[in-house]
Amino acid sequence: MLKIATYNVNGIRSAIRKGLFDWIAYSKPDVVCFQEVKANLSKIPVLALEAEGYHSNWYPAWKEGYSGVGILSKVKPEVVKSGIGIEKYDREGRVIQIKIHDLSILSVYHPSGSSGEDRQRFKFEWLADFQLYINNLKQAHPNLIIAGDFNICHRAIDIHDPVRNAGSSGFLPEERDWMSHFLNSGFTDSFRYLYPEKSGQYTWWTYRANARENNKGWRIDYIMVAEHLRHRIKEASILPGFKQSDHCPVILELT
Repeated sequence: MLKIATYNVNGIRSAIRKGLFDWIAYSKPDVVCFQEVKANLSKIPVLALEAEGYHSNWYPAWKEGYSGVGILSKVKPEVVKSGIGIEKYDREGRVIQIKIHDLSILSVYHPSGSSGEDRQRFKFEWLADFQLYINNLKQAHPNLIIAGDFNICHRAIDIHDPVRNAGSSGFLPEERDWMSHFLNSGFTDSFRYLYPEKSGQYTWWTYRANARENNKGWRIDYIMVAEHLRHRIKEASILPGFKQSDHCPVILELT
């Protein structure tokens, strides 16, 4: 059994102060994919994480306090690769990949387009280039697992108010179409594979207007598995009770 988690921590130092280690001790994941680390290597408590029994690898953004991804793994990775080879994305620290056992696991932080037209255009460029990158990557690494914050709700069931948010970044028709195309290119949304019609399952809530208390959220964090691996999916879960961030952890258990 292999337990993989993804968690957008919205600042790893802040998340640690809010009990991130308690969540790790409770969930006991074999692999943890982090997004929005928001710290350079000198400010990430690597030794403390290693003391919890993990090897850690990080890919911060060039800009301090922004973006950045990382992966913890109980097994030392055979391979670690950072970025996708395109500087305008890589400077934002959006992808890190490890290979353990027979799997290649990516921690991915897709851009948000909510701050304006320029970033929405950047997001669309990223989505197109990321798809091309993955198409090539899976030729060499077919046993892919892609975990992280996609900043997209795929279906109406994945968002608390699909009507009012129909024109919102993260739920635009073009973004949702991209997600459908991505899945059709050979991936399975592990949570929806097991729970195709389970509603009210969200992974992010705005800090405004008591959204989390009222469960007015979005499901934008996913663990996607290569389609031919889906028979190995044993369980998938979302853990909204853990509140180290405005996101919550997402878990996949593989046989």
